[in-house]
Formats: sequence, C-alpha cells, structure tokens
Amino acid sequence: MGNSEQPGGRELSLVRWGLIPSWAKDPSVAAKMINARSETAATKQAFRDALKSRRCLIPADGFYEWLRTGKAKQPYCFEVNEGELFAFAGIWDRWRDPSGNAVDTCSILTTTPNAMTAQVHDRMPVILDPDSYDLWLDPGMRDVAAASDLLKPHDARLMRCYPVSTRINHVGNDDEACSAPTKYEP
Repeated sequence: MGNSEQPGGRELSLVRWGLIPSWAKDPSVAAKMINARSETAATKQAFRDALKSRRCLIPADGFYEWLRTGKAKQPYCFEVNEGELFAFAGIWDRWRDPSGNAVDTCSILTTTPNAMTAQVHDRMPVILDPDSYDLWLDPGMRDVAAASDLLKPHDARLMRCYPVSTRINHVGNDDEACSAPTKYEP
C-alpha cells in the first residue's frame, strides 16, 4: 500500500478503489473519489491529509480511456514500455464503518495529458518514474509542494496506445482478449 501508519513502514495491501475519507459519514462518497486531480489535491479536504502523509503506489501494466466519436466510445489501452509493470501515484485513507471495522481505500492522482493520451482524453493518471518511488513513499517527506512536484504527465515517448475491443466495457469480461489490440471501427 505504501506508507503504513507506522513511521517508515511499508506494506503490500489490497485496498478498495474510491477514497473514503476517515471523517466521512457515508461510504457512498467513494464512487466520486476514484481519482484526485493533482493540481487541487493539496487544497481539497478529502485529499489533502492523504497527500501529505498517506501516499501509495498502485501497480498496473496498463490503463484504459475511451474516445468519444458521436454516440460511440472506442476504448484504448495505454501501456508503458510495451507493457511493463509501472505504478500510479496514489493516496489512501482508513475509514471505519459504524461497527468499527476498518476499510482501507485509495484514489489515483491524475494530471494533464501528455501528447499521446491527449488524443483520447483530457486527463491521465500520474505514472511515477521508478526513481521517484522511494521519495513518494517516504513518510518523512511531508512537504506537499515537494510531493506535488512529482505529479507530472509521463513521457509520451515511453508509452504506447492501441484500440481494444468494446468487450472491455462489460464487467463480466475479464480475460486477455479485453486488452488485445484490435482495429478501430468507427
């Protein structure tokens, strides 16, 4: 997960996507907090404490965005270095339900698009450079401005994108065919 609540601690954890701030009364807010804009995270009540002290890495080997053409939406897969594992910049929080059970949740930070993602979408997730992982996770780095400096668009020259089947649009489809390159069909 990144920074654990113990100084200097790191742990690998499964967390729920969609941040529920510790102070939230209702967990339904998570649906609106799957992403946090890096430009405003430091000033938004839901994200600012997490950006300061609860940063995490969210591993991935690709992500999807949809290009809207009229009423149709064509999904595209974006990868780094031809499909290698990378990490999104994330923030997390621990919420307690009325029974006191802890629920760990996270959000992915987003930024302005690079030249490649701009062709499909007006935002992109922050993909951290591996050289920045330790700094991002360092619990001693509580300077929000320094953390925010890491939240830049990834180098488009290190990425590729390609259209994929609309099978990805259905939650029940969870296989390799969903991310296989296909021809764009307007």
